[in-house]
Amino acid sequence: MDPGIEIAELSELPAPETDETAIVRPQDSLRVDVLGFPELSRELQVSAAGTFPFPLIGVVEANGREPVAIAKDIADRLRGPYVVDPVVTVDVLEQPGRLVTLGGEVARPGRYPVFGRMSLLEAVATGGGTTDTAKLQEVIIFRQVGGQHYIGVYDLGAIQRGNYGDPTVYPGDIIQIGESPTLRRLQAITSLAPLITSPIILLDRVLR
Repeated sequence: MDPGIEIAELSELPAPETDETAIVRPQDSLRVDVLGFPELSRELQVSAAGTFPFPLIGVVEANGREPVAIAKDIADRLRGPYVVDPVVTVDVLEQPGRLVTLGGEVARPGRYPVFGRMSLLEAVATGGGTTDTAKLQEVIIFRQVGGQHYIGVYDLGAIQRGNYGDPTVYPGDIIQIGESPTLRRLQAITSLAPLITSPIILLDRVLR
């Protein structure tokens, strides 16, 4: 067992402190609709500065804000001189900067965008699914939260059978399927507990 890794008293990986899929960032594509005013509704892209121009009201700040907050800002600025009682919705169409990395025994390893909520099974499916030689009981999610490195060890077959829940993955996660040097490093730990009823969550305290 690697002395730098220990089993954490957790039933699931902690979520990131900020859910990047819930906020708007530069280069995101948005759809803004103003009910009853099709001439104001449009698709647009947030600039590198985190803003976008909108008819009648000028520049709108978007970076780091939730879509509902952006919609309220637009509605407040339209209200009165332009629209009596505006109803505005903002939907995120694309978030190119939010990526999850798939490696190991997956059909198409690489980096893939995360749109909204995505589960482990959905992420693996995005990469074309596992290969015929993949070890479904050796699926790892690497995540950093608050400066701490976490490692979640999952049995993909058990999740598919409904033995335990399909965990959520977040932008920045690294998912490794099958054998790898890191997986071999963890074999002693994963042999200590069955992966039928719950995943194993590990703390990686190795200095980097």
